[in-house]
Amino acid sequence: MNLEQSLIWFGCLIVAVILHEISHGLVALWFGDDTAQRAGRLTLNPVPHIDPFGSIIIPAFGALTGVPVIAWAKPVPVNPAKMREPRRDMLWVGLVGPFSNFVLAITAAFAARALYEGMDTSGIGSFEDLPLLIRIVFSFALVNFFLGIFNLLPIPPLDGSSLLERVLPERYLPGWYRFRPYGMLILFALVFWTGVIDKLFAPVYRNLAQFVFA
Repeated sequence: MNLEQSLIWFGCLIVAVILHEISHGLVALWFGDDTAQRAGRLTLNPVPHIDPFGSIIIPAFGALTGVPVIAWAKPVPVNPAKMREPRRDMLWVGLVGPFSNFVLAITAAFAARALYEGMDTSGIGSFEDLPLLIRIVFSFALVNFFLGIFNLLPIPPLDGSSLLERVLPERYLPGWYRFRPYGMLILFALVFWTGVIDKLFAPVYRNLAQFVFA
């Protein structure tokens, strides 16, 4: 992967992560919790959302070295006590993050397909030969699909873990709370030391490429 494409992946990932976090705050506000709004987190300005390690260092390292790329923004602050039905409402707050990524991914996939169908494909031998706009839109679709699926994994601190926590019977919660602090270690092991993530996402890439470029 060349430097230009690495920067495209990096840029798309940061935008997708920030929109993911904003969606959490917007739905929390819908259910009565204005914590994220008062903290200035319901904004498209990337600065309040950036976590230096998770938003810049880790994804930049991955994009430039070719290792699996993960990224995160500062989690939006949420106060369930301000919600009308905290357990139910927090389930929707957790779901909306991956859902927003899937909506963005599907929209970008159709846009990339329309752009590709409207161009002269003679002389296109590889992905890098495509016009810059198509590569950006395709990459944005792919990144959002990856981010949506990745966040549904039931591993803390991903959204899938909060969803699991909301539906677990109360008697299992003490054991879950003991497991939760080790989630990030497990997550890093899955991403960097096993092939699980690549195997999970390879079919997504193939199917998206077939949809856009076939």
